Amino acid sequence: MTHSIRTDTHTPYLDGDRRDWRDNLARYALLPLRIFLGVTFVYAGLDKLTDSAFMKASGAGSIGETMRSVRDSSAIPALVDLALKSPVNFGYAIAFGELAVGIGILIGLLGRLAALGGALISLSLWLTVSWASDPYYYGNDLAYLMAWLPLVLAGTPYLSLDSALRGRRRRRSGDYR
Repeated sequence: MTHSIRTDTHTPYLDGDRRDWRDNLARYALLPLRIFLGVTFVYAGLDKLTDSAFMKASGAGSIGETMRSVRDSSAIPALVDLALKSPVNFGYAIAFGELAVGIGILIGLLGRLAALGGALISLSLWLTVSWASDPYYYGNDLAYLMAWLPLVLAGTPYLSLDSALRGRRRRRSGDYR
């Protein structure tokens, strides 16, 4: 007869409750990040669109002046040169991109694609605007890039239009998993 030593200290019922609680926490762990990034990007997009100085090719606080000021210190000056060909259009592209990404991640519609868009915006801003930050961690665009990556990988599986649409497709196909 073999004897086993019991190493758990909780009844299976209580242990199951704890596991369910932990599973729920893990399931919704990315929700605060989604909310933060979504609200921040919506705000950033609206801020650019409503700033009378920003959407100009030149002048203090303009997108054109910002691009000219970072051109020689950016990691990829060719990206800045591309933006300088039409700074106002570039400013609108960034602002509308931030709005689309922010709304997409907040409502969870095409979550991975929205997160990828946010990561690409953050990457482009890091390589241009905040590249010369010294030390590097003063440049917040790198931190935003890293914050987007878990959402690129995980998407928006909970409390999202993506999950609602996925559930609807499953019900229509008879897959009740």
